[in-house]
Order: sequence, then structure tokens, then C-alpha cells
Amino acid sequence: MIGQHQIQPQLLRPTACVSDADLRRRGRKRVTGPAKKAIETGRTRAVIAGVVFALGFVAVAGRLVDLALYHQGSEPKLAEALAGSHGILAPARDRADIVDRNGVVLATTLTTASLYADPKQIINADAAAQKLAGILPQLDIDETAERLKADRRFVWLQRNLTPRQQVSVNRLGIPGIHFQRDQRRVYPHGRLASHVLGFAGVDNHGLAGAERFFDSQLQRAEGAGTDLQLSLDIRAQHVLYEELSAAVKEQKALGGSGLIMDVENGEVLAMVSLPDFDPNRANTASDLGLFNRNTLGVYEMGSTFKIFTTAMALEFGAADLDDIYDVARPIRVARHTISDLHSSGRPLSVSDIFIKSSNIGAVHLAMAVGGAAQREFLTRLGMFAKPALELPEIGFPLQPRRWREINTMTVAFGHGVAVSPVQLATAVGAVANGGTLYQPTVLKRRDDEPISAQRVLSGTTSEKMRGLMRQVVTKGTGRRAAVPGYEIGGKTGTAEKPGRRGYNRRKLLSSFVGVFPVANPRYVVLVLIDEPKGVGGNSRRATGGWVAAPVVGQVVRRAGLMLGVSPQEPPEEIVPEAVQPIIKVSAGGRVFAPE
Repeated sequence: MIGQHQIQPQLLRPTACVSDADLRRRGRKRVTGPAKKAIETGRTRAVIAGVVFALGFVAVAGRLVDLALYHQGSEPKLAEALAGSHGILAPARDRADIVDRNGVVLATTLTTASLYADPKQIINADAAAQKLAGILPQLDIDETAERLKADRRFVWLQRNLTPRQQVSVNRLGIPGIHFQRDQRRVYPHGRLASHVLGFAGVDNHGLAGAERFFDSQLQRAEGAGTDLQLSLDIRAQHVLYEELSAAVKEQKALGGSGLIMDVENGEVLAMVSLPDFDPNRANTASDLGLFNRNTLGVYEMGSTFKIFTTAMALEFGAADLDDIYDVARPIRVARHTISDLHSSGRPLSVSDIFIKSSNIGAVHLAMAVGGAAQREFLTRLGMFAKPALELPEIGFPLQPRRWREINTMTVAFGHGVAVSPVQLATAVGAVANGGTLYQPTVLKRRDDEPISAQRVLSGTTSEKMRGLMRQVVTKGTGRRAAVPGYEIGGKTGTAEKPGRRGYNRRKLLSSFVGVFPVANPRYVVLVLIDEPKGVGGNSRRATGGWVAAPVVGQVVRRAGLMLGVSPQEPPEEIVPEAVQPIIKVSAGGRVFAPE
């Protein structure tokens, strides 16, 4: 037995020629049958496993070489791999530019570097955080140190470094600190068109304004796609922004809004809402600053609604310009009293009702037409539908659930319904341009593009309304909108803001909507001031005629020529002879006798 154990290792070695006799002399037998087949199968499997392991080591080695030589510190593929599970953003794609109607860049994308770290490679997290904070003051030292100690392979430190910051961080030579190619959305004009443009987030996806509405169109592969051209004229935008900002500051108002619209196609050439925000630093904007008063805000617009009331009465044949109404005494309905700011003490013609902005006269005109026709006419003008404007921030207009007699009266002078400034400007444009309603747009229309339009009133009524709006500026409540060389027509509006206990006479929304040149209108200009304190601090001078009309006049004076309207010498104003008063008091086909 001892001898057999000593020679057993030699017997297990394979030999080239071993006979059965040799095996018997050595005390062993040749392996045959199933046992032989099992040994051969095991030998084959061992060879295959060795080859697989060898190929695996070769693949790993090749990947290590690739990462070390070609991808060190550039675009971290680990970020992409972890994007879904850890919320890490992969490198953004290029985004198309946004330009104004003249091709001026309003929004573009710049290539930047973003800083990230591999905590597994950080030697001294506290020292690294201290050094990084010295270059990037936005970083909190303690928080950064904790992130550098995390049990992870990838953490963001700061997005979109400047070239100077990137060079400075790179010079620190901290192991485990790397840069990723990134992109940043930039708005060269800052606040100037913030509410129209909106802004994009760090991943270059639109979050507000045109950036959000046209997000899929703006997202593109590098080198592909075309710029998005808006209808804005950044020059006119600048003028409106300056004049409105100055008025809001002078009046110590809560805010304001303004816009310029082409009455021939609905294009918005300027739109300003205050307070505003800087889209380059949208993360610091307040909720009030992000609020677009022109599109999202809905307001009771006051006497500017008398444009529609008067046009409605003329269009339906319920009144004519020389008809006379008794407006000397207030109208009392249940608990409500309707009166004029400045009582004329005498009957007024339809023309004078509009020019002097008589609430009582507007009520008579609305009652002569009737509530059902009034509601239908305002619906025709788009007052009760959400505007089809290419911005996500669009407000819904408000109207009474039941259109009662008191509603017919209050809506006549702009209370009881709430609409957005862009709705008001769109409807005024239709009244002034000959009677055609165009949907508003922030896109520049192509010359060959068909424009959807709707006839809402006759050319005859439109012509009469232009004459009335002109007289508001020459001798009515809008005289402060007049500027040399431009024939401006329009209407003032002063609305009391609603509160918990009715309307507050000390909190006003003061506005003026104008069209120019009034004989052949091209543009409508609307300005609204929220809670002005009054000229010289006099609350009696806080009306639309005092605080909003002058802003419209200055905007026309400065922007008229750049919008293609040359100033002309004003023609001599011809004042028609006074018409003998003929008392005509009617309401919906019946006699209306105010108390």
C-alpha cells in the first residue's frame, strides 16, 4: 500500500503510449466507457472557461485604456448612466435661437463647463471644499465637503461655470474634480422681454413663456433646425419698457402692463409686464415678477369697455351719434347707484357720452340694446374665450353666471366682467380697423401665410368709432395722449378694484387704449397702471386720463417712426356745431326714467 501511494502521482500523468500490460504491472486499469467520457467533458469545459476569463480581462483592460487616454475629465458617461436613477442630468442638446422680427437675437445657447466630482477619488474633502469655495463663492463649504465625502461616484458641484472659473478650478489640480461640457440658455437683453420669452432650465427645456410653448420646436440636434422668429420689435419693446417703468415708478404703483399690437394681422410688437424678472437668473424671480399681467391677469377694465358699448349701440341701430340721453341724475337699481365721476348736469348726445365718458349714458345705450344682444356682441369680440396666443400663461376671462339687468348696466362701463389686456387690445383693434377680428400672435407671420379673420362689425360703425376715439384725445378725457405729428384716438379707463366689501375707490386700475394713425389705424397701444397714487400725489389725478394716456402718447412719439408711421403736420381741428338737445331716454324698447 505504501508503495502504491508513492507512485500514484506519476500514474495520473498522461503518457503517450501506455499498454494494458503496463497498467497491470503498475497496479492500475485503463479508464474506459462513461468514466473516460466524463473526464474528457470536464477537460473541455475547463478550456472554455479559461478562454472566457481571458477575453473578459482583455475587454476590461481595453476599456481602462480608453477611459484613461480619451475620456479623462471630459464628458462623464457615468452621469448619463446614473441620470435615470439619481436625477443627474445628462449633457443637454443644442437649442435653437429666438429672434425678433428683424433678426435680433433674443435668446441663444452658449457652450459652458459644469463642475462635478468623483468622491471616491477625493483625498481630502475638507481641503478641496475650502479651495473650491475660494473660486466659486456660491458653494457652501460645509455642504460641499459633505458631498465630496458621499459614498457615490458622481456628484454635481456647480453648473455653467465661466471660462475664468473653469481655468481657476483646473489650476487647483484637485484629484477627482472634473468638467462636463454643458449648455446655458442666455438672454442678451435681460429683463426687456422676459414675460414673452420666458426661460429654460438647466437641462435646456423651456419652463415659461415662448421657451415653454415652443419647447419641442426649439429642441434640436446640433446644427439642425431654424431660429424661432417672434413678432416682437425689440426697439419698440425698449421704448414701451422705459416709458411704462418710468410711469410705475413715478406713480409708486404696484405694477403695470402695456402692449403694442398690429391691427392688420394681430401681431404683438411689444409686451411689457411690471414687475418683471431677469430670465438669466430666473431662479431668483418672485411669483409676482413671473406673473404676466398682459395675458394671465384678468381685470375689470373700466371705461375702455365703452368702446364696445357704443359700437354695439351703433351697430344694432339702437342709437346714433346725435341721439340725446338724459344723464343728469344717477341711476339707482336695488342697492346699487350708478353715477358719473363728473356730472354734466344736462342731457348729452351719444358722441358726448363717449367723449366725456359718462357711465349713466353708457347704461342707457346698453339697456337700449338689451342684455342678450350685449352678451352676444362681446362674445363675438372674443371677450369670453381664452385667447389663442402662443404663450402658456393665459388667463380665463370672468363673466356673470346669470346675465341680469344689473349686469347689463355695469358691463356697459366695464365692471362685472374681467378680461386680459391682450383681449381688450385685440377687440379694440377690430373696432378700429374696419371691423375685422384677428387672433393675437407673438409669431411673425409670413407674407404668404393665410390669416384667420372674422368680421365682427361693419365698416360704417368702425369709421364712426374712429371719429369718436379721435375726439376723446382732442377734447375729451384723453387729451394728455396727444403728441405733435400723430393723430391718436383712444379711450380712457378708470376701474375701481373689487375687495371683500365691494369696490375700493382708493385702489384703481387706470388705463388708456389708443390707436394710430386714427384715420387709417396700424397699431393699438394699451397701457395699464395698477394703483397709481396720482399726479403730484393727488388721488383725484390717478385716473386713466392723467397717468396712462401720457404714457401712450410718449410711446407713439418715440416708436411711431421705427414702426413705419411717419409723423405729419396735424390738420386743423374742425369742431361741429352743437346739436339742439332732443331728449331720448329708452331702454330695451321701453321708456327708462331714472330716479
